This record gives sequence, C-alpha cells and structure tokens, in this order.
Amino acid sequence: MANEMITLCIDSQEVTVVKGTTILDACLQVGIKIPTLCHLEDISSHGSCGICVVEVKNSKRLVRSCITSALPGMEVSTNNERIRASRKLNLELVLANHPLECLTCERNTNCELQSLAQQLGVRESRFQRTKRNLIPLDYSSSSLVRDPNKCILCNRCVEVCSQVQGVHAIDIIGRGLRSKVSTFMDKGLGSSVCTNCGQCALVCPTGAITERSHIEEVFSDIANPNLTTIVQTAPAIRVGIGEAMGMPWGALVTGQMVAGLRRLGFSKVFDTQFAADLTIMEEGHELISRIQKKGVLPMITSCSPGWIKYIEHFYPEQLDHLSTCKSPQQMFGAIAKTYYAQQAGLDPRNIRVVSIMPCTAKKFEAGRSEMDGAFEFWKEEMALSEGERFADVDYALTTRELASMFKRVGIQFASLPEEEFDSPLGMSTGAAVIFGATGGVMEAALRTAYEVLTKKSLPSIDFTDLRGMDGIKEATVDINGTALRVAVANTLGNARTLMEQIQEGTSPYAFIEVMACPGGCLGGGGQPIPTNEAIRKKRAASIYQEDRNFEVRKSHENSEIQALYKDFLIEPLGEKSHHLLHTTYTKRGQYALFDSF
Repeated sequence: MANEMITLCIDSQEVTVVKGTTILDACLQVGIKIPTLCHLEDISSHGSCGICVVEVKNSKRLVRSCITSALPGMEVSTNNERIRASRKLNLELVLANHPLECLTCERNTNCELQSLAQQLGVRESRFQRTKRNLIPLDYSSSSLVRDPNKCILCNRCVEVCSQVQGVHAIDIIGRGLRSKVSTFMDKGLGSSVCTNCGQCALVCPTGAITERSHIEEVFSDIANPNLTTIVQTAPAIRVGIGEAMGMPWGALVTGQMVAGLRRLGFSKVFDTQFAADLTIMEEGHELISRIQKKGVLPMITSCSPGWIKYIEHFYPEQLDHLSTCKSPQQMFGAIAKTYYAQQAGLDPRNIRVVSIMPCTAKKFEAGRSEMDGAFEFWKEEMALSEGERFADVDYALTTRELASMFKRVGIQFASLPEEEFDSPLGMSTGAAVIFGATGGVMEAALRTAYEVLTKKSLPSIDFTDLRGMDGIKEATVDINGTALRVAVANTLGNARTLMEQIQEGTSPYAFIEVMACPGGCLGGGGQPIPTNEAIRKKRAASIYQEDRNFEVRKSHENSEIQALYKDFLIEPLGEKSHHLLHTTYTKRGQYALFDSF
C-alpha cells in the first residue's frame, strides 16, 4: 500500500508530504530550514529547547515543529515577529547558565549554540545565572572529557548512547536546577560501562563532551631531538581530514595528508593500512584454522575498540568468539618498535608512535595493559626493567586533533602537493583501505581467505552485499562447495542483535564483523563535526573509489607484508606473531564496576 499523502500550506506555499511527516521536515521540502538545538535527525526529538517553534493558524500557542505532525489543510507560518522573538527568548534562557568562554572552548567556531546565537541575533545575556556553583569536569575517561557546565540538557548524547549504541552509560539525573547528564551513581565515564566510542561527542551541540586531547604531548615529542616520532594514519582519515580543513564532504586527500604530516615534523609518515593488511593475514588464517579445527564459531572481528569494550561489559561469557588479533593500530605499534626498530637501527625506547584515528576509543585501546608486545619482545635481549616498560602506541589523536595541529602551524592544506607514504610500513592494498567502511574488514578477509583456501582467484573481489549503511548485512560465500555465511553489523545496538543469537545458540554465521560506529570507522567519534548519514555516504564512496585506484587489492599480495613474514614473522599464527600481534581480553561485566561503591 502506497504511503498516504497530505497537503498543507507553509508560508503561503502548498506542499504535499507523507502522512506523519513533522512540520520540521515538511518545511525542508519547501526550502526552509527551521533552527533546532535538541533535535537529532533520525534519532530523537524532544522539543525541549523550544528553538524550532512555528505558528499554526487557529492554534493558541506556537508549536514545536520537531514533534508536531503536519496535518491536511494546516496553515503554517515560520517567520514573523512573534516566532522570531520566541526563538530568541528561548535561546537566551539556554545561554543564561552557559559559560561565556567561547574563545577558549574546544568547539569555538564549530558550536551549534554559538551559531544559533549568531543566527537569531542574540548579542547580550539578559538573564541572571541561576546555577551558582560550577561542576567539576569529568577527567575519569582516558578517551573523553565531560564539562557539565557547558551542557544544555538537550539529551542528544543520552539518546545516541541508548538508542543507537544500546549502552545506556549516561542519563539525565537530578531535578530542576540540579539536573545534569551523568553516569550511574555520578561516578564518571571511566567508572561506567562507557565504551569510549565518542558518538556522544559527535552529536553534542556544545563543548560539553570532547575528546581527551594529546596535541601538546605530540608537539613536544616531535620537537625532542632525542626521539624518533613516527605517525600512522587510519583509512578513514583520508576521507575525513579534508572536511575538517574546509574541503567538501568525503574529499579524498591521501597525498595532501601525507605532505601535511611531514610538514608537522614527523620523522616518518606510515600507513595504518599496512597493518590492516597484516591484520587480514592473521585474522584470515585464524578463521581458516577455526573452521578446519572446529574451533569456536562464529569468529568475530576485533578491530573496533569500542566494540571490544562493549562485549567485555555486556557479553563477557562470549569473549572466546572474538578474534585474538590486535587491531591494525596496535599491530602497527608492535611492528614499528620491533621490526622497524631493527631495520632502522633505533632503540625502541626512543621511538614514539602516534596514531591518527577516526575513533576516540583508540585512546583507551592504546593504554590497555595488554598492548605492550614490543616491550616483552625486547625485555630479555635489552635487559629492560619494569620501570622501562613502554606501550606499543604512545598517542592516538582524532581527525579533529590533527586538523587543529594543521591549523595551529598555518598549513594551507588544500594547496599541498600529493606525497607518498614512507617505507617499509607504508605500502598497502585496496583491501586495507576499505577497513574504513562498515563491511570492509569482512570483505578484505574474504578476498584473502577464499584464495588461500581454494588456491584460485576470486571471480569478483567486490562483495557488494556487504556494503552500504544498513545496520546488519549478510552474505553467503561458496568456498570449495562449502557455504560460508557471514554477517556485518555497525553500531553496538545492531551488534546486540547478533550477540543475542550467539547467546541463544541460533547464530547461523561462521564469521561476523562488528564496528561500533554508524557506517564504520568513517563515522567514528573522532571524525569532523557534523557527521550524519549523508556525510557518511560521501566518505564511503571515496573509500571504495580509493580501493578501485589500487593496483593491488588483496592483502596477501602486499609485497611488503610478504617481506615482513619472510624476514621477521616467519608465518601467520606463528610464535612471533602470537606474541606481537595477538592479545587477550578482560571480563569486565556490567556490575563489577560498582562493587566498591
């Protein structure tokens, strides 16, 4: 049955929309964008801010367009003195308790509240502050910082955490003037089931939630002549950093990105995609081993640190389903401080590995105690003490942090020449670049697993059924007469669906990919703001174009990966690989955090 259509009048223009469409969305169809603050497209509308009010004929009050459905024959006005005055008043009331420190705020010039104040003509703060005491900032998380004083109670972070991710790490607590967004028992993000995914920071309209910055530490290490500071860049950065530097959505700027990083002063500019190919070698062979030896299936990918923390909290009894492979970020760090250190004749203690990631959870991952394979490798040979322990990855910066560094030193990004990554950790394949999009890890793994098992070339290396923004996708691959069923999930809320199947013993799959963020890494919590579905689709299109640009599109055909195994690792799943590239996980549970409260 076709959708029922209705006709209404907006500012004297007739418009026909699907029944149930909100006035807010109906206005967009006639080219009118109503200002909003608490509204979060496709996720939530509460009407709590009152910024989106419009006038409906014969209605005594102005109505909130984000929660009011359009009706047949309705006559709507979006612009008159009453409407403008009401929007401005409601915004002034929001601003009354908001710190007026825009110049020093992380979100300065990229703040919805600031932009609305400009748009609605707010030039002064007419109302007295009602909240007298400042609330301490929450620094308990290694990935995120919360400033409750900048929170406007729009509820967007709460909704994305609950409705999209299904984590429920935060909620609005207290009443009246004591209302605030916080965690269970108000103990801070670091003492909660927060997965560090950063989607809350991505949708926050102010500077109330931001990534924990390590810019100053990285600048300091770059300037230290006694250190060799190298950088690796995740696949999704090449389709995100351009936006942050004023270029179109999804601009593919790989070469300019490399040039910019060199101008920041990094000793070497390497590519996390090298380690993505390495991940496929290890993970693909792990899958083959589990299938042949009747190991635990389905095997689930382990590249997304937000997803890893989620399963540790919510499904700790299912950790055996996770691949033991470290993520590409962590594999790179381990190889950089062992193989590369040997090749370059460097003391690993004097190497600093900096990651540029689309993900705030990578900060947490880099600090995990399990991620010190390079130290364990050198411990006996160099007689290292526990006091000399070092991590595989020293700092993980977001796309937004990299953009801040570029801007701070005056790099004119759009005019930079295209440059190539350094060797030997800079060569990658098309299979590695698609790690940046949901379904990419699965597709890359299948390209290698199929050819390793069958000893034949794939008829087509594009697994299009696994592409796109659907929450859960599945496919069946015929490998030597065996039907291999696989599934892909993006967002933790969709991952829960697949985990419930595993828990109930009804999962039909052999292999599952999970990415914590909508659209995969290209929609990560450290990407440029805004990030929405239209932007994610633009970035994905560039990711797949980059894949097509590569001459080599299968991880096992990467010649530098082949050299790494020949000269150092010996073989996938071998003893050296096991110690450097694989890891274990922690049964956190949901309630153990609160035992000491």
